[in-house]
Amino acid sequence: MPLPKINSSEEAIKLEDQHGAHNYYPLPVVLSRGEGVHVWDVEGKKYYDFLSAYSAVNQGHCHPKIVNALHEQASKLALTSRAFHNDILGAYEKYATEYFGFDKLLPMNTGAEAVETAIKIARKWAYEKKGVKETEANIIVCENNFHGRTTTIISFSNDEGARKNFGPYTPGFIKIPYDDPEALEAAIQNNQNIAGFLVEPIQGEAGVYTPSDDFMSKAKEICNKNNVLFMADEIQTGIARTGGLLAVCGNCTCTGHCERQEETYTRPDILILGKALSGGNYPVSAVLADDEVMEVIQPGQHGSTFGGNPVAAAVAVAALDVVKDEHLIQNARKLGNLFRRLLDDYIKESSIVNLVRGRGLLNAIVINDSSESTTAWDICMALKENGLLAKPTHGNIIRFAPPLVMNEEQLRDCVAIIVKTLKQFEK
Repeated sequence: MPLPKINSSEEAIKLEDQHGAHNYYPLPVVLSRGEGVHVWDVEGKKYYDFLSAYSAVNQGHCHPKIVNALHEQASKLALTSRAFHNDILGAYEKYATEYFGFDKLLPMNTGAEAVETAIKIARKWAYEKKGVKETEANIIVCENNFHGRTTTIISFSNDEGARKNFGPYTPGFIKIPYDDPEALEAAIQNNQNIAGFLVEPIQGEAGVYTPSDDFMSKAKEICNKNNVLFMADEIQTGIARTGGLLAVCGNCTCTGHCERQEETYTRPDILILGKALSGGNYPVSAVLADDEVMEVIQPGQHGSTFGGNPVAAAVAVAALDVVKDEHLIQNARKLGNLFRRLLDDYIKESSIVNLVRGRGLLNAIVINDSSESTTAWDICMALKENGLLAKPTHGNIIRFAPPLVMNEEQLRDCVAIIVKTLKQFEK
């Protein structure tokens, strides 16, 4: 049976409302096409995408190199499961482990799956390598974290919307304040059963909350000293988004693909990737670690029918190639600095915006209103009318994360749209 023809945005939204679960509250725009930094709605109106599918589309919409890799591999061999080998998985694993500097990669599909995988690896490592008594391992997490919405992950979330009425909750997690190395050290000292510290280098869903420059390095030092795994969730922040290959690179000044410098690069024991690992063209995620950690996973102990499928492997290689070949790390750093400088110039005279914060092209503005107000939502609706798409997070915060293929002329155009829109709300 052919799909019904959608003639208007109103009709498409009505169909979703009638036949889909109401687990999202999207901006009322119905997109039908994307290319580079732009998307078009059903009626043909053109917008700048300033969300990038929560940083999945770092390489821009429908990047031809990634699309071609997907099409060519899907036309040849799409899925074998892991019951058999395929001729591209090993090549992808070699490429990605060398790209990020780890011994092994465990392929999965979605970000939440990758986080769950990392949790399982850390617990098993604690029992088999550290000597923690089985079932007693704990993982330290941060308040206001966002790592997904599976049952285990919401068990250590502060988001009551995601938690309420989904219990009983999974035990084994200790929450500490974000950007607080003293709290991390105290939590480890007070519990001999700590397997790992799971942390976002920048808390995206919390409002692009950017920690102190030395928080990651101090946290890693504390973990090293106490034989605790440092687990970096770079699903949203990784792969060039913040002006480094990874956000744990900190304020690095590399000029190439990523020339890691020990003084700026805080190397995780477990690295969690997703989103931009496929350029948004296919669900691809991964957990990377060295042999001493990854070898605790043996045949039959973890897996996925689709994890490591040939299409995912081909798409991920192409997506990582684009980051390197098109110098997206450097572009994100340069344009991010420009974006914050231009917004700061406006904010000096603004009554509606308190500040802009972020790193690279992952930024947010804080609206001068309560988190319970609709002002941020209303501003995003006005931005939509003016040709730019963004979404609020945490009530009075608006996140801005355009595709990293954006150029300076386009960025300045977007800032002009943002400033023009904000001025409509000045008190």
